[in-house]
Amino acid sequence: MMTQRTGHTISDSTFTFIGCSEVQEILGQQAEDEKELAELVEEIPLDSIHFHTHSYFLRHRFIERAYPNDFAQWVVMQVGDHVLGERLAVVDPFDYPNLEDLREEIISIIDDHLSRMSIIPRVVFGEPFHFKRSRILEVPIGLEARSLAEFRQAVSEVDVSAIYFHMFEAHFRLGREESDFSAWIRSGLGLHELADCIRSINPYLGSLERLRSSLITACDEFLAKPS
Repeated sequence: MMTQRTGHTISDSTFTFIGCSEVQEILGQQAEDEKELAELVEEIPLDSIHFHTHSYFLRHRFIERAYPNDFAQWVVMQVGDHVLGERLAVVDPFDYPNLEDLREEIISIIDDHLSRMSIIPRVVFGEPFHFKRSRILEVPIGLEARSLAEFRQAVSEVDVSAIYFHMFEAHFRLGREESDFSAWIRSGLGLHELADCIRSINPYLGSLERLRSSLITACDEFLAKPS
């Protein structure tokens, strides 16, 4: 799992927005039933777990789906197992401190589900689950902000891949405790209350466009307060 870093996105006074693109790699492993899915989830590289959960949002940036990860989508759409799909759909990757813990939770859910089944659900007319991973490549987009008003305006017009990069990638692949956005608002602007508000936004709950709207709303509410 690699992120190509072209430079720092944050300085004390300036926030530089970075977009991203995804280069996918097929691992050559596939599952045709739910038991195989659990077995392969246990052995695949962690960056494949990331691909099928976190970066799902980059591939479906404008659309909100009922099953917001590839595992849940597959068991519902290809296997036809809505019960397991619902259980996997409510797994929030942001509840887990690392990808290994997330992997263990996914395996545990599938194993528990299969323990209650007399027959292992499998693909009949659908497609096997193909495991993949990806590299995220930075794409400079030429937008900067030096104030909260400029930041709010840039967020409203920036490509949503930048929302993904600064909210998802910063926290997980780059190992930061908070997103680039809340970190800069805290350290660069000294607006701790707003930084805490943005840090509390869960990127998992909706599309990237909904996440953009949440960021804009938080900025607007703060800007509207008496100075």
